[in-house]
Amino acid sequence: MERYAAEGKSIAHLEDGKTLFVEGAVPGDIAEVLVLKNKKSYAEGKALKVEIPSADRVTPFCEHFGICGGCKWQMLPYEKQLEYKQIQVTDQLTRIGHVALPPIEPIAGSGLQRHYRNKLEFTFSELSYLTREEIAAAGEDEIARKPALGFHAPGMFDKVVDIRTCHLQPEPTNKIKNLLREIALEQGLPFYDHRQQDGWLRNVVIRVATTGEVMVNLIVKYDREELKMMLDTLLKEVPEITSLHYTINPKMNDTIYDLTVHTYKGKGYIEEYLEDFRFKISPKSFFQTNTRQAERLYQITRDFAGLTGNEVVYDLYCGTGSIGIFLSKGAKKIIGIEAVPDAIEDAKLNAEWNGLQHCQFYAGDVSDIATDAFFEAHGRPDVIITDPPRAGMHEKLIQQLLRMRAPRVVYVSCNPATQARDLQLLDEAYKVLRLQPVDMFPHTHHIENVALLELR
Repeated sequence: MERYAAEGKSIAHLEDGKTLFVEGAVPGDIAEVLVLKNKKSYAEGKALKVEIPSADRVTPFCEHFGICGGCKWQMLPYEKQLEYKQIQVTDQLTRIGHVALPPIEPIAGSGLQRHYRNKLEFTFSELSYLTREEIAAAGEDEIARKPALGFHAPGMFDKVVDIRTCHLQPEPTNKIKNLLREIALEQGLPFYDHRQQDGWLRNVVIRVATTGEVMVNLIVKYDREELKMMLDTLLKEVPEITSLHYTINPKMNDTIYDLTVHTYKGKGYIEEYLEDFRFKISPKSFFQTNTRQAERLYQITRDFAGLTGNEVVYDLYCGTGSIGIFLSKGAKKIIGIEAVPDAIEDAKLNAEWNGLQHCQFYAGDVSDIATDAFFEAHGRPDVIITDPPRAGMHEKLIQQLLRMRAPRVVYVSCNPATQARDLQLLDEAYKVLRLQPVDMFPHTHHIENVALLELR
């Protein structure tokens, strides 16, 4: 293997010169590879056996590595992960963007490489994912129905990897998860069958804040008397839980945003801080999943924005308002715009919690809201913060930004490939002044990148 490409795959070249993208390999490995896709100009495969390991390889620390589908880079030292992520950002911005770029600043690594997440969702399933070795060691009757509580196996909607210890989130996460499994198996409670859309236990969402508060939301298909027993047992055995909830989900999908979340114990939310800003996190709230690194990401965004106290800042894709609120001390006014109405309600509440009268939030499409009449009422933007989803900004919004012509734009991206495409579209009016990668998710190939654009 020669080097890394996007999505955490290694690159090799076949004898005919065709590029081979290999999952599960490290640059420097000599490996036996199963080719899964063979196209005219490239091929894709999976490493079956590493014949000679790379000098960079380390032993993964998780017993579920290579099976659950998460933390795919545990076999790489963290310093090497950062090195390859820096290369990934550089490659994607230059090969896709084709615009003039400044030197890319060194990646901001995460202070925590384990237990860095504040939220995890585990799934109950009647069907546990079994490895070939487990299948070979078991009889047909034994493997027919083996319940699991953990993460969906990669590419499988119905089978779940039974997770005993997850290193992504601090305790009492594993204690809660394993206790729920133990109760369910002892009581013979039905795990969900994702093929038949039947069963009772569906999901559990656990949030652990840096304040020490712990939220649990147990999601079941319908109400039954054992629910109270499970919740009471959780409270007795895990006194760290400060906010306990349950949700009845009879639907065919796992989303709960259109459902009622019932508070069983506690105030119904937990609190989190970014610097000295206080945020309310309810069961349906979105919040950056790596709290301490989100703080670093927002500090970089604030630095790039260069606020002096006189600027009107437009925070697009503002979500629950966390970036705008974080920048609020340096701004004359914060205008947040977000398409999801529930998120805007959370943003308004978070601004109220922090006593911010100059932060205003509006629900709707930016292209519809940001009209001349809106600018006349609220002021034209001096700085625009945009933090779009992985798909990047809609071209309609890019055209709107070109019309708005704010002096500065800070583009926070969770996908440098789509960011590169958008920078090319904005190039007619904006030049890129600074670029800063940020690692929010150690042991994965995901990478954030912050770009500062200035009007030409």
